[in-house]
Amino acid sequence: MAIARFPSIVLDCPDPVALATFYGTMLDWKVDISNIDGSDGTDGWADVKADYGQCLSFQQVADYQAPQWPGQEVPQQMHLDVVVDDLDAGEAAVLELGATKHEHQPGTSFRVFLDPAGHPFCLCLN
Repeated sequence: MAIARFPSIVLDCPDPVALATFYGTMLDWKVDISNIDGSDGTDGWADVKADYGQCLSFQQVADYQAPQWPGQEVPQQMHLDVVVDDLDAGEAAVLELGATKHEHQPGTSFRVFLDPAGHPFCLCLN
């Protein structure tokens, strides 16, 4: 029997609502900012949730410093790989949402972007 279920990934950021909105729109997941005001003791917290239970959470951090990928002066700390059917269409969509395409592109079956808070993430071919 599992001790826990539905692991969640938490990303530090300067603006949890903005980052939750970005990922919620990209993944078509529900954005939940009900805890942003600290009503449950988690001030500065937002979530995006899939219908099947998966969740990404975003926590506000004072003096946040964006990762500097691929260098390690400020390590990337984590990144997400998300699957797309078409890299060009996926790229256009995430750029419209506010992502930035990183100048360093080390592969051809995926593309590296930075979310609005500077976290690297990859769009990967299915």
